[in-house]
Amino acid sequence: MVQRPGPIDGNPLALVERADPQPGPSQIRVRVHVCGVCRTDLHLAEGDLAPRRASVVPGHEVVGVVDALGPGAARFAPDERVGIAWLRRTCGSCAYCRRGDENLCVAPEFTGWDADGGYAPLAVVDEAFAYPLPDEFADEQAAPLLCSGIIGYRALRRSRVRPGGTLGIYGFGASAHLAAQIALFEGMTVHVLTRSDDARRLALELGCASAGDAFDEPPEKLDGAVLFAPVGELVPVALRALDRGGTLSVAGIHLSDIPRVVYADELFEERSLTSTTANTRRDGEELLALAPRIPLRVETVAYPFDEADRALRDLAHDGVTGAAVLRM
Repeated sequence: MVQRPGPIDGNPLALVERADPQPGPSQIRVRVHVCGVCRTDLHLAEGDLAPRRASVVPGHEVVGVVDALGPGAARFAPDERVGIAWLRRTCGSCAYCRRGDENLCVAPEFTGWDADGGYAPLAVVDEAFAYPLPDEFADEQAAPLLCSGIIGYRALRRSRVRPGGTLGIYGFGASAHLAAQIALFEGMTVHVLTRSDDARRLALELGCASAGDAFDEPPEKLDGAVLFAPVGELVPVALRALDRGGTLSVAGIHLSDIPRVVYADELFEERSLTSTTANTRRDGEELLALAPRIPLRVETVAYPFDEADRALRDLAHDGVTGAAVLRM
């Protein structure tokens, strides 16, 4: 759990004993096999995201098997493998939910923020917000799909790059290395800009056309770009790299302050800047159906469950190439 938010080198997580959670009406309880380690967990632990409840258990890339059914739950069978993702509840009645934009719900709940997540042996979720998982992916490879994959997929779509177009990716961690493969599968030319030497090597190995430093100019103008690094200084850099009519999609839930944007240099000629807010269940279903067709190569680094703080420290210091996961 997050005992006291603060710098990750100060060990803000605490290992505690708790009673087993019990599933309520229409909920399932999942015995956790693997939980992915997401940068959002790091933002929560360090206090960049204000905790919504005291001593919350992080983790929202949860893979396990159904362990118990709450009253009325019938969507999944006992021992069926399922995933729990970031979005865990929406109101279903606001204007955004009614029009299909449940990611913009006015009263949403999120796994590992509003309710305890997957850095634990057991987790509960409403069955309507759990996902069946494709058999082609082992537990460790399936876990990052549930946030890194889904958010990367939505952010890519928000960039509006068409098949055959040129895409820039700024930052190349868990989400970016999956989004790049989707873009390549759809015929885009992908240029990666990141400060990590290991990440640049992985980008080229996956088939990206180039890999340079985060503040470099790409070798050609971009039809669109996705900013995965939570670095506001990169926003004007990426905007300047866009061709006329291009869109920069910011993928993260947290971003450091954006410096002054010069309209004539960075937004004129119909360049656009947009954010990516959570995801819809439709995004998750589309990504999980697409992933085996590519097939996505999910690079993971596994940590024991009781070393979650080390996994987050490594993530904070760019010590993870691909996605970190916790084995229970």
